[in-house]
Amino acid sequence: MPMRKEYDFSKSRRGAVIPQKGKTRISIYIDDKILEEFRSRADAAGRGYQTMINDALREHLERSEHPLDAKTLRRILREELQSAG
Repeated sequence: MPMRKEYDFSKSRRGAVIPQKGKTRISIYIDDKILEEFRSRADAAGRGYQTMINDALREHLERSEHPLDAKTLRRILREELQSAG
């Protein structure tokens, strides 16, 4: 199919080609050492570090009835890194 001289993008949308179902993109701040360790362990395991962080948070929520604050999140991530090592 030959290229046209002009294309109409007036009805186009920005974003991922394939939307993620059941996931939301957010920005969070995580201690550098925590992030480095998750990335290192994820590389060694052949997994994504974001998936590992998500799994650690899910596991904590399944065990806890209390809301998760920043201090608790840091503690959870440290515990997960220590127990996986």
